[in-house]
This record gives sequence, structure tokens and C-alpha cells, in this order.
Amino acid sequence: MAYALKYLSSGLDTPRPLLKWVGGKSQLLDELLNKMPKRYGRYIEPFIGGGALFFASQPQNGLIADSNPELINLYQAVADDVEAVINHLAQFRYDKEQFYAVRAWDWYSLEPSLAAARTIYLNRTCFNGLYRVNKQGQFNVPFGRYTNPTILDADNLRNAATLLQHTQIVCADYKTVLREYTQPGDFVFLDPPYLPVSTYADFKRYTKEQFHEEDHIELASEVMRLHELGCHVILTNANHPLVHELYGAFTLDVLQTKRYISCQGKKREGQDVIVSVPPKKQFQLKLVTALPVQMSNYPSTRYMGSKNKLLDAIWSVASQFEFDTVHDLFAGSGVVSYLFKTQGKQVVSNDYMAMSHTISKALIENSDVTLSSAAAQALLDTPTPGDGFVEMTFQGLYFSDDDNRLIDRLRANIKLMPDPYQQAIARAALIRACVKKRPRGIFTYTGERYDDGRKDLKLTFATQFLEAVATLNAAVFSNGKHNLSLHKDALEVSPKGCDLVYLDPPYYSPYSDNEYVRRYHFVEGIARDWQGVEIQQHTQTKKFKSYPTPFSSRQGATAAFDTLFKRFKDSILLVSYSSNSQPTQEEMLALMGKYKTHVQAIPVNYRYSMGNQQHKVGDNKNQVTEYLFVGGE
Repeated sequence: MAYALKYLSSGLDTPRPLLKWVGGKSQLLDELLNKMPKRYGRYIEPFIGGGALFFASQPQNGLIADSNPELINLYQAVADDVEAVINHLAQFRYDKEQFYAVRAWDWYSLEPSLAAARTIYLNRTCFNGLYRVNKQGQFNVPFGRYTNPTILDADNLRNAATLLQHTQIVCADYKTVLREYTQPGDFVFLDPPYLPVSTYADFKRYTKEQFHEEDHIELASEVMRLHELGCHVILTNANHPLVHELYGAFTLDVLQTKRYISCQGKKREGQDVIVSVPPKKQFQLKLVTALPVQMSNYPSTRYMGSKNKLLDAIWSVASQFEFDTVHDLFAGSGVVSYLFKTQGKQVVSNDYMAMSHTISKALIENSDVTLSSAAAQALLDTPTPGDGFVEMTFQGLYFSDDDNRLIDRLRANIKLMPDPYQQAIARAALIRACVKKRPRGIFTYTGERYDDGRKDLKLTFATQFLEAVATLNAAVFSNGKHNLSLHKDALEVSPKGCDLVYLDPPYYSPYSDNEYVRRYHFVEGIARDWQGVEIQQHTQTKKFKSYPTPFSSRQGATAAFDTLFKRFKDSILLVSYSSNSQPTQEEMLALMGKYKTHVQAIPVNYRYSMGNQQHKVGDNKNQVTEYLFVGGE
């Protein structure tokens, strides 16, 4: 994160506040300056008032704001043309008759510099430096009794102008400012109108705007949002029970202060509270060194939902934690499991799809077993009697009769292999060959109407199989850990021994379906040998019924996430998710927040390369934001 310089380097004298201001923070400056962060992005103060902390800290590229347009005009006029303000102020004197004449002016009708001079003059000569207007918005504080008040301090105005020229000055309510301008790492100082307490109940009469208890409750929700966003926040208020209730999770310092606004001396003692709200720890997509060379050996895939393009982002976030073991509950193509394996982690790779389990058996659990080219050739050549299932069931649908017979031969020979890892490599190679020989690599249609003439479609099936074996062999390696491939429902995987759990479930979206079985039923059938499934003979594609999954509905997905987050509450949670999906981002953060202290959504721009929304590229249906949700302590 880049941080702005905290102080101007111009060498100017520290400017003092331009106005006397009820509730000003001059008495608390030492405490406030000590509590400010040493580094921050931008200084933001949405209740600027007299700006004591702003002028004392002299932030560069700060933002000050207030809902009082006359006050904001003052600061903007000083920034834009301080000499004009000085010239106008030089014409005023401490005189009761002039005071009431100037007070009667309509400041809206004045040029900005004269209106600013009027504001300073009235403030310096009115009773106790109050700012109060009537229902018509007219300043109505009476003339004050002073010996020799300072009306013009040209040097201080010039110093203030130098600072204000580096500052964005906004006339807006605090909510607009906080929601439109704050960024992670910013420092926000909040000095709202105080809650009234018995020791200075009269104070509320002189605040720059009316603030009730419900307003303070709403402000507290904004403070929590800033905390979640990653901002540094300091807030001041009265020592009121509601303040302790609203901000009890943070550091509260109670300080004795004097009040200068009550006509009764016994009410001039008060207690201020300084609330210090640190930023919630933020995980960011940071530049990472190149992924291990071994990653380049992983077989490329067009598998639906594959996170191959997001590996840098996933590791960027995960690497900010200390962990040794990973559970990848929805492994899919297996590429994320493989990523963690290359990083020396002990990996449990799980998926409810048998084809995914087959791949992770061959490349995640397997550490050193490969399948020789001679053994692979023998699988193609050995005429072992088989059941002819593919040839009979899928004739004329996806492959030629010769290819169907070869698939059946491979199926029969693979079953006879004694080594489970060689069997997994051979079956994964068969699956890969089938996918690469299909236009678009899916089985939601029959025939070859999507044949684009690419090389993969021209190679023989036998060649595809042998190349797949070689590709898988090259990806086999040991990371010195005992890794495991599971074929379970994610909700049944034990959280025991899991430091970090990675979740990439089927996304439920109103824009597209998440039926992996519908797309890959043929190769899923190869992985299962069509055991335990019932082919829907009435369908043109001869698919079998999709597996039941809670992620097929919004309500089911919400319940499943809640169950998984609860089940793995003692693990670091890392979730891939899409902006097109439901539950929404806010709902996901709320679900995760039930079980983790720190939760965050990190956006990653990503365009899907496949799916059934290709025709809607123009209206942004497959341009989505991929999120990495993080849950940690």
C-alpha cells in the first residue's frame, strides 16, 4: 500500500485554527497526535469545525469536509485567494455597531473572500466565539465583550492557505464523505456533535448540527465499516454510556477537559472520550515471485471453473498466512491442489466428481509412480475382452465406432492394472484424450458441429492417449509430504489437521447453471465405470442424472456455506467466488463473520472462457469479478 507523506515539507510554521470553535480539540491535541498512525494513506476529517488536529498535523493531500456551507466557503476562500480575505478583514474593527451591520449581511450574496472575512470577523467578535443560526439560517449570536480581540492574523492565514492548497475541501454530510472518498489505509478523524450529558447539557444548543442518539448509532455503523475497510479511525465524544456501548470493542480513553460554553461555572468541567479504532488486518493481492517451475508441468485444461488463471492471486493471499496443511474440498481440475503441493504443503484433495478424484489420485496423492510408454502402448494393443458398453450405448454420439471400441478396450485393460497409481494415470489419460478429442471439450451435444479444425481434433485417439500419459507422467513429483485424494461430499470431509481450507464450490447463479455432470457425464462415467448411476435413455446425449448438491439453489448454497464455515471454523478459510453468484458478497462476508474474527473479500477481475453466456459478452454477463474471501483470526 502506498502512503501519503504525513507532513508538508515546505517548512511553514504550524498554522493555528482560523476560528474559535465550540468543541474544538485544542485541549486534546497532544493525546490525539500521539494516537495518530505513523503512516497512513490520506487524512480525512468530515466534521472539520475549527480543524485543530488538521492544522496541527498538517497532512499532505488531506480531505476536510463539513455540512456547513459557510464554514466550507471560509476554508476554500483562504485556499483560493488568501490575500483577498486578508484585505477584507483589514477593513473590519472591533465595534458593536459594525458587528451588527456585518451580521445582517447575507453571506450567500457576497463574493467568497468577503464572505470568508465576514465569518472570521463575526467569530472573533461574537459572544464566546459561538456559531449559531436561527431557523432562517441567519447567524444570531450577539456581540461579545473583549478587551482587544485579534481580528486579523495575516501570517497565520497565509500559513493556513499553504496547507489548505494541498487539501481537498468538500461541502457534504459525513456519510457521503466516508462512502465516496475513504480507501483502505486512510486515517479518518471523527469529531461529531457530542452526545449531551448532565455536566454540560447546554452544549447541544451550540453544535453545528443536531445529532441525536440514533445519529450516533448510525455513525458507529460507519466506523465499523471503516474498520472492516482497513482504515485508521479516531473518534471523540462525550463520556456517555452510549459511547461505551457502541465502541466497547475498541480502546477508549477518558480525559478530563474544560468547557467554555456554559454560563454556569460548575458546568465547565467535562470528560471527553477518545476512541481509537485500528484498521482490521487487510489481505491484499500482492506481487508474488514466479510460481515454482513444477507448476508448468501440470496438464493444461479447459475444465469448467478451473482456477488456472487465478493461481497467482490465490497464492498471493494464501502465502500471507503460516500453514502446513491444506484441504481443497472442491478440487475440480486439481490445479489448486497441485499449486499447494508445489509449495510444500500437505494436501488433502477432495471432490464429489469421480473424474476429479482420478486426476488428483494420479497427481496429488501419487508421488513417484509413472506409467511407461510401453505399458501405455500395451493398454492400447492388448485385445482383452470387454463389455462393449461405450460402443453400444454411445454409438454415433461423440466418437467414431473405432474410437468407441478403443475406449472400451482401454477401460477393460485399465481395470486389470495392479498398481492403483498407474491405474489412476491411465484412467486420467483416457479422460483427457476423450476431452481433447471433443470440440469444446464437453458432452452437452452430439456430433461434431463445433469442429474448428484444431490439431487436437485431427490426432488419432491412440495418439491423444499416449500424449496424455506422457503429460501426466511429467507432472508426477514428490513434495516430501503424505498427500491424499478423497472422493467425498465436501460436507463429510473431516476438518481434523486442516490449517487452511480452500473452497471452490459450484457457483449458484441466476445467469448460468453449475451442472458439471451435464457437461462431463461421459468422462465422469469412465471414471466411475458407470457404476451407481442411471443413464437417462430418453435424452439425446445419454447423460445420467446430476448428483444432488446443495449448491443448486440459493437457499441450499447459503446453508452449505454456513455448515462448511462452522465445520472448518478452526482453519483459515479461503474461498473462490464470483460476483455473478449467490449468496451475495455481503451475505458471504456475514456468513463467514459468524465464525471468523477477520473476514475480507478481495476482488480479482476475471473473464470466464467458457459457459453458456458467451453470446452475452456485450452486456457483461461473462465479465465478472472473481472474489477471494478470506477468514482468519
